[in-house]
Amino acid sequence: MSLRRVGRLFAPYRVRLGGLLGLIFTSAGLGVISPFLLRGVLDKAIPHRDTTLLTLLVGGMIALSILTSVIGVAQTWVSNQVGQRVMHDLRSAVYRHLQRMSLAFFTHTRTGEVQSRIANDIGGIDSVVTSTATSIVQNVTTVVAVIVAMILLDWRLAAFSLVLLPFFVWLTRRVGEERRRIQSVRQSRLADMSTLVEESLSVSGILLGKTMGRAPELVRRFSGESGELADLEVRARMAGRWRMASVQMSFAIMPAAVYWFAGESIATGGHAISIGTVVAFTTLQTRVLFPIQSLLSVGLEVQTSLALFGRIFEYLDLPVDIVERPGARPLRDVRGDVRLSDVWFRYAPDSPWTLQRISADIPAGTRTALVGETGAGKTTLAYLVARLYEPQRGRVSIDGIDVRDVTLASLAATVGLVSQETYLFHASIRENLRFACPQASDAEIEEAARAAQIHELIASLPDGYDTPVGERGYRFSGGEKQRIAIARTVLRNPPVLILDEATSALDNETERAVQQALDELARGRTTIAIAHRFSTIRDAEQILVLDAGQIVERGTHDELVELGGRYSALLTGAALADLSAEASPPAALA
Repeated sequence: MSLRRVGRLFAPYRVRLGGLLGLIFTSAGLGVISPFLLRGVLDKAIPHRDTTLLTLLVGGMIALSILTSVIGVAQTWVSNQVGQRVMHDLRSAVYRHLQRMSLAFFTHTRTGEVQSRIANDIGGIDSVVTSTATSIVQNVTTVVAVIVAMILLDWRLAAFSLVLLPFFVWLTRRVGEERRRIQSVRQSRLADMSTLVEESLSVSGILLGKTMGRAPELVRRFSGESGELADLEVRARMAGRWRMASVQMSFAIMPAAVYWFAGESIATGGHAISIGTVVAFTTLQTRVLFPIQSLLSVGLEVQTSLALFGRIFEYLDLPVDIVERPGARPLRDVRGDVRLSDVWFRYAPDSPWTLQRISADIPAGTRTALVGETGAGKTTLAYLVARLYEPQRGRVSIDGIDVRDVTLASLAATVGLVSQETYLFHASIRENLRFACPQASDAEIEEAARAAQIHELIASLPDGYDTPVGERGYRFSGGEKQRIAIARTVLRNPPVLILDEATSALDNETERAVQQALDELARGRTTIAIAHRFSTIRDAEQILVLDAGQIVERGTHDELVELGGRYSALLTGAALADLSAEASPPAALA
């Protein structure tokens, strides 16, 4: 990871940076004039009692101070504007890139890790992009201008003052590399702590910790992570502290050394150095030592921040495995014919095939059920239709068009998903429903809620549709959350519908209410239902039985029961969970 890549972040703001550089150069130029005015005061105006010259020189020094301060304020304003825009661009770029990542990435990455990259890592470079870059240019310009002025005043004093500078630079680079290594470990620990906080202080985490009696253990784990982080902070702040202290001590001693050198030169009969020159030189020396010290400190900060930039660019460089092809076309007037042609899929190149030799036709407007043991590949197969995953071999098409050849937006509008894991934002019911269709009117929202059989409940609440749902919807029961999710899908009105075990976690009474809403939602749509319950699949026009990633049987319920194969075994083995008097297997299988 090179500084050139960091520099490219500032490229869109060349004009503002040009103005900022102009302010910096002007400020640096004005800053070296005062010592020359001071030399004139000491060597000419005061010895010759020239009050007019004295007034002019002192007035010039005052005017320069005021002008430099005004330029400093303008410089800070511009640099912060540019820096915060770069921060915004970087945050947006990371978030946008993560939104493009496939579902597989998020199933293998901790949520706390992702949050840490966006919050801690990008937040950690705030000062670097906001003020440090400007500080580097400003200090370099100041150092160059002051060194030139020092040489113009007296080249011998300048050589004596700057002889140790290369050693200080080398020493600072060594300290910076050490701090960079520590910073990388520190950010990893921050990610671990963010993950622990996100998991253990969510509603689900609190419930699990309390019911399992593990709250003290979670406190112990957090305390351990926090203690390690505190130790790393101490190491980072103390890294090279003695070496840097020696640098600062040398800077403090240098003005006294200049007085000694000038006094020795005069005492030994060398070329006379005027008092005004010595005072002006030490004034300049003070002005050059502080920028040099600041540059050395900034160098340490940049070295530390490079570890953060490395982690950020690591996310930005993640390959996006599901992309919109050039020339992709939108799906229009969708009928809903779904076809899978010899589809093979696995989650990693070296892992076993999750699906293999999958071929199926799902006619428009029909209901197809996917059944099989846990891990048979049912959810993966359905998610391939929505292009949440992408097959390594074969083809998935809708209305004869490969889903890889259509725009992602039109595919998202075509395929709707209702899963067992219902997710609601911590916002009002209305905002959660409108997330599916931002332009929906209140009347359309209420109509969707009626279709999902949740309107009456919402209307009975004191705040109605403006009622907050709480963290992950915990103010509502499982069935109520599920019906809100169904209403959200109704509002989107997709031609193809995937039901991923949408009622498997509900009790019988709630399941019947939700199933009725699902039946209403599925009417007239191409529906792919993943279920363990017999009641959700018995009326399907087609049942696909999966085993070890392959379709081993297909047909209607009656055809598969008569076949007496894998489907019948699932029934008799109670893998389809609600075998009741209403839906009992044939006597021959009982």
